[in-house]
Amino acid sequence: MAFAVNLAPLPLRSPEITIGSSGFSNSLISFNRKRPTLSFAVSNSTEEPPTTTPEIELEFLGPKPGDDGKYPVDRAAAASGEKLLRTIMADNKIELYGTYGKVMNCGGGGSCGTCIVEVVEGKELLNERTNTELKYLKKKPESWRLACQTIVGNKENSGKVRIQRLPQWKK
Repeated sequence: MAFAVNLAPLPLRSPEITIGSSGFSNSLISFNRKRPTLSFAVSNSTEEPPTTTPEIELEFLGPKPGDDGKYPVDRAAAASGEKLLRTIMADNKIELYGTYGKVMNCGGGGSCGTCIVEVVEGKELLNERTNTELKYLKKKPESWRLACQTIVGNKENSGKVRIQRLPQWKK
Protein backbone atom coordinates (compact mmCIF):
# COMPACT_ATOMS: atom_id res chain seq x y z
CA MET A 1 0.00 0.00 0.00
CA ALA A 2 1.46 3.39 -0.96
CA PHE A 3 0.57 6.87 0.26
CA ALA A 4 1.25 10.22 -1.37
CA VAL A 5 0.80 13.52 0.43
CA ASN A 6 0.34 16.82 -1.39
CA LEU A 7 0.76 19.89 0.78
CA ALA A 8 0.37 22.95 -1.41
CA PRO A 9 2.03 26.07 -0.02
CA LEU A 10 -0.25 28.67 1.50
CA PRO A 11 -0.11 31.80 -0.65
CA LEU A 12 0.09 35.02 1.38
CA ARG A 13 -1.44 38.08 -0.20
CA SER A 14 -1.85 41.69 0.88
CA PRO A 15 -5.33 42.65 2.06
CA GLU A 16 -7.48 44.54 -0.43
CA ILE A 17 -8.81 47.78 1.04
CA THR A 18 -11.76 49.55 -0.55
CA ILE A 19 -12.90 52.97 0.55
CA GLY A 20 -16.44 54.02 -0.11
CA SER A 21 -17.32 56.67 -2.73
CA SER A 22 -17.94 59.37 -0.14
CA GLY A 23 -14.38 59.14 1.03
CA PHE A 24 -15.38 58.25 4.58
CA SER A 25 -13.92 55.49 6.46
CA ASN A 26 -16.51 52.93 5.41
CA SER A 27 -13.80 50.57 4.45
CA LEU A 28 -14.11 47.01 3.44
CA ILE A 29 -11.13 44.78 4.03
CA SER A 30 -11.10 41.39 2.43
CA PHE A 31 -8.53 38.64 2.33
CA ASN A 32 -8.34 36.37 -0.65
CA ARG A 33 -6.57 33.18 0.29
CA LYS A 34 -6.76 29.54 -0.63
CA ARG A 35 -6.91 26.80 1.90
CA PRO A 36 -4.15 24.21 1.87
CA THR A 37 -5.12 20.89 0.37
CA LEU A 38 -4.18 17.50 1.62
CA SER A 39 -4.61 14.54 -0.72
CA PHE A 40 -3.83 10.88 -0.37
CA ALA A 41 -3.30 8.30 -3.09
CA VAL A 42 -3.70 4.68 -2.05
CA SER A 43 -2.48 1.87 -4.23
CA ASN A 44 -3.47 -1.74 -3.69
CA SER A 45 -1.15 -2.95 -6.41
CA THR A 46 -0.12 -6.59 -6.33
CA GLU A 47 3.16 -5.82 -8.12
CA GLU A 48 6.21 -7.25 -6.45
CA PRO A 49 9.09 -4.90 -5.68
CA PRO A 50 11.81 -4.96 -8.34
CA THR A 51 14.19 -7.83 -7.77
CA THR A 52 17.91 -7.52 -8.13
CA THR A 53 19.77 -9.51 -10.75
CA PRO A 54 21.83 -12.34 -9.26
CA GLU A 55 25.55 -11.66 -9.25
CA ILE A 56 28.52 -13.87 -10.06
CA GLU A 57 31.76 -13.28 -8.16
CA LEU A 58 34.89 -13.95 -10.20
CA GLU A 59 38.46 -14.60 -9.14
CA PHE A 60 41.18 -14.57 -11.79
CA LEU A 61 44.40 -16.34 -10.91
CA GLY A 62 47.54 -14.97 -12.53
CA PRO A 63 49.41 -17.15 -15.02
CA LYS A 64 52.58 -17.52 -12.94
CA PRO A 65 53.13 -17.65 -9.18
CA GLY A 66 54.80 -14.73 -7.44
CA ASP A 67 57.95 -14.86 -5.31
CA ASP A 68 55.93 -16.28 -2.42
CA GLY A 69 54.76 -19.21 -4.56
CA LYS A 70 51.13 -18.02 -4.68
CA TYR A 71 49.29 -16.98 -7.81
CA PRO A 72 48.22 -13.31 -7.84
CA VAL A 73 44.43 -12.89 -7.76
CA ASP A 74 42.25 -10.27 -9.44
CA ARG A 75 38.58 -10.01 -8.47
CA ALA A 76 35.51 -8.83 -10.32
CA ALA A 77 31.74 -9.25 -10.19
CA ALA A 78 29.11 -9.35 -12.92
CA ALA A 79 25.36 -9.61 -13.24
CA SER A 80 24.42 -13.21 -13.97
CA GLY A 81 23.87 -14.03 -17.64
CA GLU A 82 24.64 -10.59 -19.06
CA LYS A 83 28.28 -10.66 -20.19
CA LEU A 84 30.94 -12.79 -21.74
CA LEU A 85 33.97 -13.65 -19.64
CA ARG A 86 36.18 -11.76 -22.13
CA THR A 87 34.11 -8.58 -21.70
CA ILE A 88 34.23 -8.79 -17.91
CA MET A 89 38.00 -9.16 -18.01
CA ALA A 90 38.38 -6.23 -20.43
CA ASP A 91 36.04 -4.01 -18.36
CA ASN A 92 38.10 -4.73 -15.23
CA LYS A 93 41.47 -4.40 -17.03
CA ILE A 94 42.41 -8.01 -16.26
CA GLU A 95 44.98 -9.31 -18.72
CA LEU A 96 43.67 -12.14 -20.86
CA TYR A 97 46.14 -12.63 -23.69
CA GLY A 98 49.74 -13.77 -23.73
CA THR A 99 52.31 -12.05 -25.92
CA TYR A 100 51.20 -13.76 -29.13
CA GLY A 101 47.50 -13.28 -28.34
CA LYS A 102 47.87 -9.54 -27.76
CA VAL A 103 48.97 -9.13 -31.37
CA MET A 104 47.03 -11.89 -33.10
CA ASN A 105 43.64 -12.09 -31.31
CA CYS A 106 40.44 -11.96 -33.33
CA GLY A 107 38.72 -9.40 -31.07
CA GLY A 108 36.24 -11.84 -29.58
CA GLY A 109 34.99 -13.48 -32.75
CA GLY A 110 35.91 -17.00 -31.68
CA SER A 111 38.19 -17.64 -34.63
CA CYS A 112 41.68 -17.59 -33.11
CA GLY A 113 41.64 -19.58 -29.86
CA THR A 114 44.02 -17.21 -28.02
CA CYS A 115 41.70 -16.34 -25.11
CA ILE A 116 41.97 -19.71 -23.40
CA VAL A 117 41.25 -19.83 -19.66
CA GLU A 118 40.83 -22.72 -17.23
CA VAL A 119 37.76 -22.93 -14.99
CA VAL A 120 39.12 -23.98 -11.61
CA GLU A 121 35.85 -23.65 -9.72
CA GLY A 122 32.24 -22.82 -10.67
CA LYS A 123 31.90 -24.57 -14.05
CA GLU A 124 28.17 -25.03 -13.37
CA LEU A 125 27.73 -21.23 -13.36
CA LEU A 126 28.86 -20.92 -16.99
CA ASN A 127 27.17 -21.82 -20.28
CA GLU A 128 27.94 -25.10 -22.03
CA ARG A 129 30.81 -25.20 -24.50
CA THR A 130 29.85 -23.71 -27.86
CA ASN A 131 30.55 -25.33 -31.24
CA THR A 132 33.47 -22.93 -31.68
CA GLU A 133 34.96 -24.12 -28.39
CA LEU A 134 34.42 -27.74 -29.33
CA LYS A 135 36.40 -27.06 -32.51
CA TYR A 136 39.34 -25.18 -30.95
CA LEU A 137 39.53 -27.08 -27.66
CA LYS A 138 38.87 -30.67 -28.79
CA LYS A 139 42.31 -31.85 -27.60
CA LYS A 140 42.35 -29.67 -24.46
CA PRO A 141 41.08 -30.50 -20.96
CA GLU A 142 37.32 -30.13 -20.33
CA SER A 143 38.02 -27.34 -17.85
CA TRP A 144 39.53 -25.11 -20.56
CA ARG A 145 37.27 -22.50 -22.17
CA LEU A 146 37.48 -19.63 -24.65
CA ALA A 147 36.72 -16.40 -22.79
CA CYS A 148 35.04 -14.92 -25.87
CA GLN A 149 32.51 -17.78 -25.94
CA THR A 150 31.82 -18.16 -22.22
CA ILE A 151 28.73 -16.48 -20.77
CA VAL A 152 28.96 -15.92 -17.02
CA GLY A 153 25.71 -17.03 -15.34
CA ASN A 154 22.23 -17.60 -16.70
CA LYS A 155 20.29 -14.64 -15.17
CA GLU A 156 19.02 -16.89 -12.35
CA ASN A 157 22.10 -18.35 -10.70
CA SER A 158 24.68 -16.73 -8.47
CA GLY A 159 27.92 -17.89 -6.93
CA LYS A 160 31.67 -17.83 -7.33
CA VAL A 161 33.83 -18.75 -10.33
CA ARG A 162 37.62 -19.13 -10.18
CA ILE A 163 39.49 -18.74 -13.47
CA GLN A 164 43.12 -19.54 -14.21
CA ARG A 165 44.43 -17.09 -16.81
CA LEU A 166 46.74 -18.48 -19.51
CA PRO A 167 46.61 -22.07 -18.27
CA GLN A 168 49.03 -23.15 -20.99
CA TRP A 169 51.75 -21.18 -19.15
CA LYS A 170 51.36 -23.29 -15.99
CA LYS A 171 53.23 -26.23 -17.49
